[in-house]
Amino acid sequence: MDEREMMVHGGDIYRKIIDIDFSVNINPLGMPERVKEALQKALADCGRYPDIRAEKLRYAIEKMNGINKQHVLCGNGASELFLAIVHGIKPKKTMIPVPSFYGYEHAARAAGGEILFYEMKEETGFCLQPDFPEALEEEMDLLFLANPNNPVGNVINTGLLEEILRTCLEKDIAVVMDECFLEFTGDDDERSLKSQLKEYPNLIIVRSFTKIFAMPGVRLGYLFCGNQEMLEQIGNQLPEWNLSVLAQAAGIQACKETEYVKRTAGLVKREREYMRDELEKAGIEVFPSETDYLLIYSSLPLYEKLLEHKILIRDCSNFRGMRKGFYRLAVKSHEENEMLLHAVGKIEEAARVRSKDE
Repeated sequence: MDEREMMVHGGDIYRKIIDIDFSVNINPLGMPERVKEALQKALADCGRYPDIRAEKLRYAIEKMNGINKQHVLCGNGASELFLAIVHGIKPKKTMIPVPSFYGYEHAARAAGGEILFYEMKEETGFCLQPDFPEALEEEMDLLFLANPNNPVGNVINTGLLEEILRTCLEKDIAVVMDECFLEFTGDDDERSLKSQLKEYPNLIIVRSFTKIFAMPGVRLGYLFCGNQEMLEQIGNQLPEWNLSVLAQAAGIQACKETEYVKRTAGLVKREREYMRDELEKAGIEVFPSETDYLLIYSSLPLYEKLLEHKILIRDCSNFRGMRKGFYRLAVKSHEENEMLLHAVGKIEEAARVRSKDE
């Protein structure tokens, strides 16, 4: 990965001196203690190969989601699965609404086909519009969607989403639905497309343990697909033993942490609303979000100024369709959020003083 691609992701704490990382959207509760214990216990099994089929993990995912494990495929993070999907489907034309997670474009480029971008506009809150189904052409093979969207945090209108799915089924377009942040909304069961896998055999749902269970270093994701032929095509693109003993053990335990997930949704909602209110009081534009991050706009160089406070945020100016001044802030613990807001307040005050002096 070259320097340019490294800059399109958050979490680059290895080349900066920081105290708090708001650039990655990880569960503010931290990794569940029992998951940590499972990782520690699994160290004793690192002298043998992991289960190549990840049977126990897929069964745990089945129990957690209500999806038969024969429709589950696991990967070394969602990013590996995105690459496996495009190599398995081999799309000649891929549609990606932007701004969105760069990983979709990275994966699509690896397939060597044409990429088409549908630009979501700032004036409409970076939301998909009713005309989007009209942009879906017969020649397209693959569509990437995210619900909620990253970096905005908004969700797709239910009626529009149904229309998109029907259109894609009629035009034989495979749909990759990224639901990696859906559990943070507290409405996972209502908003997920899990129950529609039979109705839409062209649908692939991708999820991750990374964000909701605060375990990015473990690298573990999974997908659902009701189309066994398509699932097999995707699975054939994955390396053997792609899931370590540690990842499988952590995932099995994480699937049991239902109360933790419920607590997370409540905490994130409270802290997100608190951050939004305080940021708006400071004169910063905040876009509607239903997950564990906020997209904001400020004319001040917040990225550089917050680094002086040893706080890292996500500069979104390199997202397609965004410009300088857009930033994404993770929702963290109340204490950490207060530290961020205090630093932002000092930056805003200093800017007002400079303005008066000029």
